[in-house]
Amino acid sequence: MNLGLNGKVALILASSKGLGLACAKVFYSEGANVIISSRSMENLERAKEEIGKYKPKNSNNKIISLVSDLNEEAQIKSLVDETVKKFGRIDILVHNAGGPPSAPINKISKGDWQNSINLNLLSFVRASELVVPIMQQQKFGRIIAITSVSVKQPLDNLVLSNTIRLGVVGFAKTLANEYAKDNILVNVVCPGPTLTNRMKELINTTVTQTGKSEEEVKKAWTNQIPLGRLGKPEELANLIVFLASEKASYITGTVIQVDGGFVKSPF
Repeated sequence: MNLGLNGKVALILASSKGLGLACAKVFYSEGANVIISSRSMENLERAKEEIGKYKPKNSNNKIISLVSDLNEEAQIKSLVDETVKKFGRIDILVHNAGGPPSAPINKISKGDWQNSINLNLLSFVRASELVVPIMQQQKFGRIIAITSVSVKQPLDNLVLSNTIRLGVVGFAKTLANEYAKDNILVNVVCPGPTLTNRMKELINTTVTQTGKSEEEVKKAWTNQIPLGRLGKPEELANLIVFLASEKASYITGTVIQVDGGFVKSPF
C-alpha cells in the first residue's frame, strides 16, 4: 500500500531509542524526511546510522538529527525552528517522551510530579502550540501522541503515568476538535507491554520490589495478554505511520491501543 508519505516532513521526538526510533525507521522507509531528536548526540548518531539502512529505492529523503531536551521549552522551540529552516514545513509531529518513574503513590515526591508533568504533558502542549500555526498555513497536519494503555486501564505502581498521560489525551482530543477545520488530524496511540528499555526497567523494578524472578515477572505480564507475548516497537510504529498518512484522512480524536488485547474494557 502506498501511504503517500514520500517527501513529507516528520518530526519525531525522543527518537534515538525504543518506540521513537521504530517510528523513524518506518517513516523513512516510506520516503518521508525524518527529524530525530534526543538529549544525546551520541545516541542520535547511532540511531541515524540504523535508520539509514531503511532508505527506500529511488528516494532522496533525508534524516536530520537534532539535540533537544524536552524538559526545556526553549529547546523545543529551537527544534521546531531548525526543522522549518531545513525543510520549510512540518507535516507530521510524533510526540514521544520517556516514561515517568514507576512507584506507588506514597513513594512519589512533589519533584517527581512536577518533572513528569513537565516532560510528559507540557512538552506535548509546547510542541503542539509551535507546529499548529505551521500546519494551519499548509492546510495539512498530523499530530500523534504516544501515551500508554494506562490511560485506559490504570497500572500498578504507575500513578504518574496513570494520571499525567490522561492530560495528554484531553489536550489531544481538544486539539482534534479545534483544528479539524484546518485539516490537522490529532490522534493518540497507547502501547501496551512492549519490548523496550522502558519495559525492562519496569520488570527490573518489580523484581526488586517483590523478590520474584525476572521470568516470573515477565510471565505475569504475558499472562494478561491474549496474544501471549510482548509487543514489538515496529508494531506500534506501523499504526502511527498509517495515522500520519492520507489513508487515515477521516480519523481524528481517537485513542487507540496496540496491546495484543491487554486492555479488557470495551471502550
